[in-house]
Amino acid sequence: MAKPAHFSTKDRILGAAEELFALHGFAGTSLRQVTSQADVNIAAVNYHFGSKENLVNEVFRRRMDEMTRVRLAQLERARSDHPGQLRPVLAAFVEPALAMAQDRQSGGAFVRVIARAYAEKNDTLRKFLSDHYGHVLRAFGKAIAECVPGLSKEELYWRLDFLAGSLTYAMADFGLIKRPAGVTEAAHRANAAHELIHFAEAGFRAAARDSAVPASIDSTQ
Repeated sequence: MAKPAHFSTKDRILGAAEELFALHGFAGTSLRQVTSQADVNIAAVNYHFGSKENLVNEVFRRRMDEMTRVRLAQLERARSDHPGQLRPVLAAFVEPALAMAQDRQSGGAFVRVIARAYAEKNDTLRKFLSDHYGHVLRAFGKAIAECVPGLSKEELYWRLDFLAGSLTYAMADFGLIKRPAGVTEAAHRANAAHELIHFAEAGFRAAARDSAVPASIDSTQ
């Protein structure tokens, strides 16, 4: 059965916005550009999203809700099936994100949108991501702490921050290691996941610092 027209319109707007945000950033993309690329009028954007701010949020929600669901389900299985083991917890964080990035149709542009979110200072977007997805990092932080109880909360979140940054870099495939000829995209991403999990495990298991400089823990953590 064909989807109702309003769903098709909403999806076209989200797809156009995602592509344009990836190319030009949030501030550099106008609603007029979005409506032109999606072949809709401004009334359609207002009807479905109400504002550009909400449109930005929904571009993230469309991809991150599913990734969050998969991550948390895999984390629950890791804690149940492999209690106290760090590697399965890290795999639950890394693998769903790289799987999304591997899907060029659904994830390619969004990876660049994530990079824009890191690069641009957008307090409203930051608050949206903290409010809706901060619980994911907290859940992983708690699970990792159970596996490496010797780390202070500050050290734990520094290292989780570094893992998140490394994962974003791996998702974007900016690194020195390029997919060799004859190796499938899936195999290349699986190898990236293996190497990143191995690297992160060593980082989390590294000895705690002798002394720590106090630092605030961001609300997104």
